[in-house]
Amino acid sequence: MARIMPVRTFLLLMFVCMLWALNVVVSRLVVDGMGVPPLWFAALRSLVVVLVLSRYLLPRPPKWPWVALVTFMISGGSFGLLFVGLRDATPSAAAVVSLSGAPLTVVFAILILKEQVRWRRGIGIALAFLGVGVAIASPSGWSSSVGLIFVGASAVVGALGSVWLKTIDLPPLRLQAWAGLVSALVLFPLSALTESGQGAAVMAGGWRFAAALGFSAVVVSVFAHTVYFRLLRDHDANLVAPLTLMTPIFTIAAGAAITGDEVGLQLLVGAFIAGAGVLVIMVRPSRALFKPLLVRTRI
Repeated sequence: MARIMPVRTFLLLMFVCMLWALNVVVSRLVVDGMGVPPLWFAALRSLVVVLVLSRYLLPRPPKWPWVALVTFMISGGSFGLLFVGLRDATPSAAAVVSLSGAPLTVVFAILILKEQVRWRRGIGIALAFLGVGVAIASPSGWSSSVGLIFVGASAVVGALGSVWLKTIDLPPLRLQAWAGLVSALVLFPLSALTESGQGAAVMAGGWRFAAALGFSAVVVSVFAHTVYFRLLRDHDANLVAPLTLMTPIFTIAAGAAITGDEVGLQLLVGAFIAGAGVLVIMVRPSRALFKPLLVRTRI
């Protein structure tokens, strides 16, 4: 008999999804409103994460170069591209495009892990891509199309990392600690080479930037993901993971309320179609995919 999720657990998961949604809006305010260079913001975020979780770095994991590559893809690499995209793309449009991570993960699993896909998941993949296309073609999506290219690239990198994550056996906090370390080591030099005005933007942001950085790194990355992985430990992943589809819904709502996103009917229709496709993908059985990161392909 299928177990019913307790109300307390559902409310806790809803709270986690709200934090993830708010992180997209806060990140948009940082890179667009405050003018903080996106790669610099991603690097600082990673640095705070690794400082908080530094005790989980040792001992060094087996095959650590491979661990470094995969954790960078699902963390700093994916977040860096997302933050670059958010300079131009609205949180609402970015939330819908990010849903492409789920079908991309399945496609990569087919190519890399020889995942077998039957017709139901095939329909889910098609619906997800169709919905994202409808959203991008909407007036609000088209106006931020340059930024959405980077958001789409973020989904590609995160999806590829999510597939390879199945090859790594690390506890969640160690995974996040290594993700923070590798991401900081890569993103700080990359920001220095490609961006300017980092210090001035941070100083101008003042306490608002400090609060946003603390929220993104500590509250979202450390706290929210710790809670999420504990929920997965205590409950069936097939029950918990599909409910993370609340995240794009909350992101669209928060984008409209906080950053004034123009959310038209076409964007909402696209979000509904894409969400339905992702839901089909998530409820179908799979041994090769790490379902908890189908909707959120980054940590």
